[in-house]
Amino acid sequence: AADPVADLVRVRCATDGRDVVTSWRGQVYADVPGEAPRHLFAIVGMNVARCAEDADGWYLTSRELMLYLDPDTGAVLRRWHNPWTGVDVPVVHVANSPVQARLGAAPPLERHGPLATFVYDIPLGYPNPIHADEALRPFAPSPTYEAIEMFGLTAPADEVSDPTRPTVSWMTLTWHRVGPWLPWMGQGDAPGRLVYRATGERVDGIAALPAELRDELETRLPRYRAAPTCLLDAANVTSWTYFVAHADAYRRGDRFPLPAPVVDEPCRAAAAPMSR
Repeated sequence: AADPVADLVRVRCATDGRDVVTSWRGQVYADVPGEAPRHLFAIVGMNVARCAEDADGWYLTSRELMLYLDPDTGAVLRRWHNPWTGVDVPVVHVANSPVQARLGAAPPLERHGPLATFVYDIPLGYPNPIHADEALRPFAPSPTYEAIEMFGLTAPADEVSDPTRPTVSWMTLTWHRVGPWLPWMGQGDAPGRLVYRATGERVDGIAALPAELRDELETRLPRYRAAPTCLLDAANVTSWTYFVAHADAYRRGDRFPLPAPVVDEPCRAAAAPMSR
């Protein structure tokens, strides 16, 4: 019988619980009313994910790391000169652990000859976690967080639904995002949004990642070398909750992403609710 969720697992990760590593590169632009789009950053990112099945069905647990780069030189940015305010600010790279989801339903699957693509459009709107902290509110003044993320995951059409395969032989991805200024940029309530565009693929483990990411994983963030072994008893981390948690380090001008050693991480009890 057709099992669209198992097909999604086969494309996004694997049905046998192995770690699957994906990597992407792209660009970030500023879209400000009355201005031509401005190229702010190049980006390079990775995700290490594991899918597994429990009494409630399939779930995904993962960690993701993404670095903001100088758009001209490709160097990892430690500080960024805000062209609107003239202020140099620390760059808070993306280091989200965990990123977890219940895979209760599969998104639409589009077939194009030998290719099949799972297409996700994810509109986001929820209370801004920074707004709750009055001292941090100037960094992201809006009471709500509003963005949209759009993904395409493409794999060989004849492998997606093959139950003899734990995973497809290859997968490529596209990612687009439109969202607010990042809190570390110092833009406050200035009008404008960020537009992200990236393409990537599944890679053969941590050793196949770009050097910029491998350097961080080998020296400062060993936790991100492997996905969690279970559904963690922890809320999903986003750039906004990470900023709240590490605002003091930002004010000190510490180097981001902050070190992330391997630690014991408690699993969620069976049938406990997911927190998004």
